[in-house]
Amino acid sequence: MQDLAEFQSQYCSNLDIKRICSFDYELIDEKTFPLYHQSPRFLYIKKGKAKFKVDTELYEVGENCLLSILPWDCTEVVEVEEALQYEIIKYNYDVVANMLHSIIVDNLDETPILKKLEITPVITLNEDTKKEVETLFSKVKEEVGIESLLEEMEHKSYHEIFVCTLLAQLITIFCREIDDRRMIPKVLAELGDQRALILRYIYMHLSDKMTLDRLSKQFYMSKSSISKYILEKTGLSFNELLNEMRVTKTVNYLLYTDFTLEELASIVGYVDAAHISKVFASRMDDKIGNYRRTYGNALHVGKIKETKQEYRIIEYLLRNFAEDLTAQSVADKFQISLIELNKVLLSQVQKNFYDFLNLVRINKACEFLIETDMDITDIAIGVGYNTVKAFRRNFVQLRHMNPSEFRNNVHIQE
Repeated sequence: MQDLAEFQSQYCSNLDIKRICSFDYELIDEKTFPLYHQSPRFLYIKKGKAKFKVDTELYEVGENCLLSILPWDCTEVVEVEEALQYEIIKYNYDVVANMLHSIIVDNLDETPILKKLEITPVITLNEDTKKEVETLFSKVKEEVGIESLLEEMEHKSYHEIFVCTLLAQLITIFCREIDDRRMIPKVLAELGDQRALILRYIYMHLSDKMTLDRLSKQFYMSKSSISKYILEKTGLSFNELLNEMRVTKTVNYLLYTDFTLEELASIVGYVDAAHISKVFASRMDDKIGNYRRTYGNALHVGKIKETKQEYRIIEYLLRNFAEDLTAQSVADKFQISLIELNKVLLSQVQKNFYDFLNLVRINKACEFLIETDMDITDIAIGVGYNTVKAFRRNFVQLRHMNPSEFRNNVHIQE
């Protein structure tokens, strides 16, 4: 398995797994093997020059480049012209994402903030922005210490809030650079193998009861091809990879929320509490109850009730998409405003109500088109559209072809 990729640790810090952020210095002086990152990080390159691959794209990176790596991104340094010296900030994605969404209502006409980090992972800083980024990195270092020095920091009051605000500023700067200047290093290669996106897709959709059948329909590949790719890249079977990801996400929830095991099972895709307990014990060599008692809640994260409701809203839409749903009817059902409903959906799926509902409906329609001989009118009504015209319009918008063309041209790849 020459292409086998390594897994980076799920924790931000190996010194203290309860930390939501860590800082360190690192150096790369030769090409690396592919590496899947289970926790996100920012890399600020101080010196050097190299060709750096993030998932499917290859960038030329060097001094003053800032890289944003998200959970289950695969990175690889394919060539080093000058050794890369950089500062690195690792952080807990779920904590920071929840914090951002609790204070921000994204403009519905714009790409959500965290989605921008996924679309554009590398930027080059100008002189003004460089000073801002250096100041933020320095403040993070002062607050959390240097990981490789094994420093046990005495945290000041409001430590978590302060760290989160620093990370929020860093993310804001990154997004502003994308919006205002688009100072993005040259992409050195054409869009690569789209299979590289499979692992992140799995991680982002764990609560949807992920299966090989679902992946096959999403990526238009056979189940055996997907299984083979995952094994070649990770050394794990599909089910082993699922459990690895689910345990990673479970740990975050155990540390930062008071969700019950039944609620956790639904959120991360387990059958029930017994299932989550069995998998956790096997992977972590510890009972899930013991783990929670040992580490407790690392943070007293607020809005737990609201967070639970967010998952109930997503689950409701996924199960009832074929009904005659409107944004107002769903908001009324959960006793929230339309603004709050869209904020929930932007937080969880990066789409507003109608965009998400259309996506779910069209995805189901694609399954019918590939797997059945159902009439297109029946499919349109079956997935929740009142008219074929509305169905066709939304289908073309999302799939860039009409339903008939999709049925005739799209097949499962072996």
